[in-house]
Amino acid sequence: MIDNTGLRPILLVEDNPMDLDLTLRALRGRKLSNPIEVARDGQEALDWIPRWEAGEPLPLVMLLDLKLPRIDGLEVLRQLRAHPLTQSLPVVVLTSSGEDRDVDTAYRLHANSYIVKPVNFDKFMEVAAQIELYWCLLNHPPS
Repeated sequence: MIDNTGLRPILLVEDNPMDLDLTLRALRGRKLSNPIEVARDGQEALDWIPRWEAGEPLPLVMLLDLKLPRIDGLEVLRQLRAHPLTQSLPVVVLTSSGEDRDVDTAYRLHANSYIVKPVNFDKFMEVAAQIELYWCLLNHPPS
């Protein structure tokens, strides 16, 4: 779904239905203007590449879970960084994993940020507010 206002979408890559619902509620609760696209596994996330090659707008930012079926988030990140079109796409890892190995690997693969999902809804709303403020309002992404 492309928003006809011309705003670039946010691509949320999340397989867990509860986390997906929580993230969508948190972002929509912020009255975010950007449309939110959803990929429910790593393969669905990578399936966007041909669509972007065909002219659909790149996301403003991708929110990427790591623990995904079919293709995990770190492999998604690896493939995004290997593709000329998506090398500079801002990717925020938003995951339940706080393991040092995952954090280190994500940054080695050039993640732009790494956020461990809070379990408390109010804290999650704060994280959504910070994501919106920085990635949608303050940050100047590549075109």
